[in-house]
Amino acid sequence: MALRIASPAFENNARIPAPFTADGANVSPPLSWEKPPEGIVSFALIMDDPDAPRMTFTHWMIYNIAGKLAGLPEGVPAKETLPDLGGAKQGLNDFGKFGYGGPAPPRGPVHHYHFRLYALDANLSLGPRAGKVDLEQAMKGHILGQAELVGLYSR
Repeated sequence: MALRIASPAFENNARIPAPFTADGANVSPPLSWEKPPEGIVSFALIMDDPDAPRMTFTHWMIYNIAGKLAGLPEGVPAKETLPDLGGAKQGLNDFGKFGYGGPAPPRGPVHHYHFRLYALDANLSLGPRAGKVDLEQAMKGHILGQAELVGLYSR
């Protein structure tokens, strides 16, 4: 029984609908998860695009999601701290903003957007304006389980 992540908006390895991209409303998709491991305190989520031209591009990172939650709603606000989600925090994406930045690939082949969910045995202490490297470093030694959902998008 491993941790699983899914979205009612798109299947794993299927196209991300336009509302969840920079070509649409650019809002975060709804996500749900199940079967968290024992001892969970919080979740963290990183969404990135390894197919980006120059580097793996981070589109979203959110952490200290309460371990009792079973998902995220559509359209998570682009704020650093989210009281409605138990005080979850969002770091800076590679657009230089807090919160979700939807797929916006250059014209060409399909890009793969990885939504990686981590079940953690602690809340993380990160400074303001934390980035993906900061989050990955803080998670070391605290990961109890992880799951992945991949969405596709191209122009």
